[in-house]
Amino acid sequence: MTSRLEDPATPRIYFIRHGETAWSLSGQHTGHTDLQLTANGESQARQLARWLAATRFAQVLTSPRQRAGRTCELAGLGAVAKIDPDLAEWDYGDYDGLRTVDVHKVRPGWNVFRDGCPNGESSRQISDRCDRLIARLRLLAGNIAVFSHGQFGAVFAARWIGLPVIDGEHFSVQAASLGILGYSTDHPDRSMIELWNALPSERSSAFGLNG
Repeated sequence: MTSRLEDPATPRIYFIRHGETAWSLSGQHTGHTDLQLTANGESQARQLARWLAATRFAQVLTSPRQRAGRTCELAGLGAVAKIDPDLAEWDYGDYDGLRTVDVHKVRPGWNVFRDGCPNGESSRQISDRCDRLIARLRLLAGNIAVFSHGQFGAVFAARWIGLPVIDGEHFSVQAASLGILGYSTDHPDRSMIELWNALPSERSSAFGLNG
């Protein structure tokens, strides 16, 4: 029987968070609000282009939000990208535009990964959306680039390796960072996180990323 690593159809997911926005700087939760990148965010996205150029991607998918689409474009992959609604950021509902410290003033102890958001997505809903996306990605072939968001990315990483949504709180996802998700070398049916929260300024020759 052919293992996943011997199978050319095995997907390898390159998860890229969009570049900096005004709200990522201020710490405001940004769900359905459709912000542009800052000038620095555009610079960050351009740095990704040289980093990703060494990899041939079978498919490129992006969140419908312009901050993700623009990052994809500046990273050199916009011409072949397709919008996937499942890559949108967590819907923060009533908390969109607020910082966690602001929410805590009216709801002490609130944790988005546990409690979800009123008039937005619950932790179950975000888990179901992630699982639906992951199920589709596992059926694809080759290297797949996905451009998405911070807290959605944290949930995505947790669900990729079978952890509950609450464990997403342990995954930091910086602006314009890259994660690679695939399968174990020794146990080819075991999902693995090969690289996480890496930035273009950090060399990683082990993954074919050269500066």
